[in-house]
Amino acid sequence: MTSNASCIFCKIIKGEIPSFKLVETRHSYSFLDIQPTAEAHCLVIPKYHGAKLHNIPDEYLADILPVVKKLTKVLNLDQNNTPDGEGYNVLQNNGRIAHQVVDHVHFHLIPKKDDATGLGVGWPAKETNFEQLGELHKRLQKELANDDDGKL
Repeated sequence: MTSNASCIFCKIIKGEIPSFKLVETRHSYSFLDIQPTAEAHCLVIPKYHGAKLHNIPDEYLADILPVVKKLTKVLNLDQNNTPDGEGYNVLQNNGRIAHQVVDHVHFHLIPKKDDATGLGVGWPAKETNFEQLGELHKRLQKELANDDDGKL
């Protein structure tokens, strides 16, 4: 585990700041958000300090989604398997421009039971220029083929 002495989430993991802990594993820590957008709004954080997703080792990231899934079951968010009715959002932001406030990777699990509570999202979609999209696709495929990381 790597940590940052001034990071509020690192302090929570170490027990220096109290939290309403839910699930803790070797690589992850989850707790109730103290500024929730809905009842049972949770945070799941890696026990590795990194400001953005690409700063976190894969073994920590691989542990997070199973914790989120377990919490959906505990919160009974897994009861509705249709597209309509209650649901939930899993949100992860990277950088101030993307609405990240705490510089430690964290995932929000936000129940969405009605229009008034939970996450509200604006999605400024635009019409696709398929020629430009095709060129972008070719460029990204080339970058992926040249990726020296070797993972995946």
